[in-house]
Formats: sequence, C-alpha cells, structure tokens
Amino acid sequence: MTRARRIAHLDMDAFFASVELLSYPELRGHPVVVGGRNASTAAAKGGAGLEHFTRLKDYIGRGVVTTSTYEARALGVFSGMGLMKSALLAPDAILLPANFDAYRHYSQLFKRAVAQIAPAIEDRGIDEIYIDLSSLEEDTLSIAQRIKAKVLEATGLSCSIGISPNKLLSKICSDLEKPNGLTILPFDDLKNRIWPLPAKKINGIGPKANEKLGQLGIITVGELASAPPELLVANFGRATGTWMHQAAHGIDDRPVVTWSEPKSISRETTFERDLHSKHDRPLLSEAFTKLCLRLSEDLTRKGYACKTIGIKIKFADFQVITRDLTLTNGISTGPEIRHAATECLKRVPLEQRVRLLGVRAANLLPESEAVNSAATTQSSLPFL
Repeated sequence: MTRARRIAHLDMDAFFASVELLSYPELRGHPVVVGGRNASTAAAKGGAGLEHFTRLKDYIGRGVVTTSTYEARALGVFSGMGLMKSALLAPDAILLPANFDAYRHYSQLFKRAVAQIAPAIEDRGIDEIYIDLSSLEEDTLSIAQRIKAKVLEATGLSCSIGISPNKLLSKICSDLEKPNGLTILPFDDLKNRIWPLPAKKINGIGPKANEKLGQLGIITVGELASAPPELLVANFGRATGTWMHQAAHGIDDRPVVTWSEPKSISRETTFERDLHSKHDRPLLSEAFTKLCLRLSEDLTRKGYACKTIGIKIKFADFQVITRDLTLTNGISTGPEIRHAATECLKRVPLEQRVRLLGVRAANLLPESEAVNSAATTQSSLPFL
C-alpha cells in the first residue's frame, strides 16, 4: 500500500534577527531591525544598556532592511524596505548590522539537527527547508515536536513548521501560527483552513498578480478556486492561469528534491553613494576585485569551476546592464575571474555613476573537470 505523502516546511522564526538576539539578549521584546552597511552595535561603541545601541532614526544612507523582529513588524517594518523609510514608522527601533557568517553557521546547525531525525531534506535557503516525512513510521505530531525541540536544542532558536500532503500547502501552513508555530493540515481541511486566506498567501502570487486578481474581484484563495479556469487563462496566460486554478485547489505534485546542481553563483554589492567611473575608480576597482575573489572562494568551497563569467551594473537612474563572457576552459581562481569580468566590463559604456556592481559565475562544472589556464592577470587590475 502506498503511504500518503507528508511534506513539512520548516521556516526559522525571524532568523537573522533571532540570531542577533543570541548575542544581545537584552534586546528581546524590543523592536529590532537588521540591515544597513554603516549601522553599529553596542559592542562597537563599547557601551552597555539599550541607550548605547544605534536607533533606526539615526541611520543615514540607502540601506535596506534585511530582517526585523516581530515587534518591529508590528510597527510596519519588513524586510526589503528602505531603512530611512522604515525610520518614519519605527524611529526608536534598534538597528543592528547584518552578520552573515553567524547566519550561515546557525543555518548549518539547524539543518544538521533536522537531518538527524528526518534526512530527506530539500534546502530552500539559509532559513527554510522542506522535509519529506512520508517514509517515517512515527505519527506526524510527535515527529514535528521532536524536530522543533532538536532545532531549539542545537541553536537556541525557534522555528515554525507546516505539514500537509504537499509543498505548496505546507509553505502556507508554516506561516499561519508564527512564531514557534506548528500547523498540521489534512487535505480535507483545505476549504476550512486555506480558502478563507488572501490569495497572495499562495507562494508564487506576487503583488502584481494579486492586484490583478483584485481587479477581477478575486480576493481569497476560495474565490480563486471558484473562478472559471478560462477567466484565469485569459488574464494570466495558459501556464499561469492553469497553475493558479490548481494551486487554489491544493494540487501540487512537486517532489522534495534532496540534491541539485546550482545553475550559477554570484556576488554583488550596493554602494552607499553612487560612484563615478573615473573620479571613484580606486573604490570601484577595490570593490570589483573583492567581488571576484569572494566569488572564487564560493566556487572553491562548493567544488566548482565555471565557463561563463558575467557582470551586472545598476546605474544611478536604476538602469541595469549585464554582460557575459563564455570561455573555452573552466576557471575558478580570483585573477582568472577578474580578467574575464574585466573583458565584460569593457563592453559597458560607463557614462553614469554606478549604484550596484555584481559578478556572476555560470555554466558550472566540477572543479576536477576544469582545465585551468595559467593566469597572468593580477588581482590589482584597475577598474578600466
């Protein structure tokens, strides 16, 4: 007899902010925002007590919110918002700089903890995973509680879990009772638990699609499920319209993919101020070189070389230009990447100030299969 599918989606609660609170427990219960390049901490200022932390209203720059605690979210501050805009909503919120090394460390800890109980894991990012529980004998509630306890023991952090017959529904469920939530959804409960929710709760229905659905009088998942398929196809195209209809009915056959090859690896940085291609050439050159070196480190750590290098430049007017170069042999060293990225850069008219700079490695192959050329280019090459 075929076992019924049991798919879990585990999402760490306000992950980046929660990791920071491990270092600053005195900030628990307060609105805290993580983000900004020039934010400082109490430790950096050598002080103790809340009065020594940087407040959101003191930030000057165009950084964005990386994450926020639930107390800050209650004030309207969410990830992706500009920090200076967020300061209008929560001026006295504590501002901390992001510490991605710490986030990666705790990400590894929680994933290893889950794997000890349920090894069929699909990694979906630094703070979330899917878990296939279908082959395990233990009842659903018991195994979910054990996973949550194991994650807390390994990291000191809470997580929220949604469990249903598929990934789409579990993703919705993991968000229903945050923080520290646990939602188990039998398929028979779809109409009672899921259909009353806003349609935008379905992962894949973004702001534009949600706005268009609203114009059609479709607000909830239930209304989306009741909409004629031909209406959705006429307004969103055959593929998207058909998917919307199926998603609203809780249909999702995607498997939990426990391993997959990355398609590309990239690094990018947004500058605190727009940089002039000539007057700020030393700063651009240094940033460009660092990106290439870090991309090289990423490739080496993951055991890859690449045959395509690309660059991305966002100018002051928000225009984005990309250029790619495909090579005969695979490369992975910093100087090789810098040399190829410079060739891409030569094909870009640098007539405006630069807001963002990025370097991407694609067309990946195992490092053992790459034929590395002897790089004569030094990492100190100028930015054109």
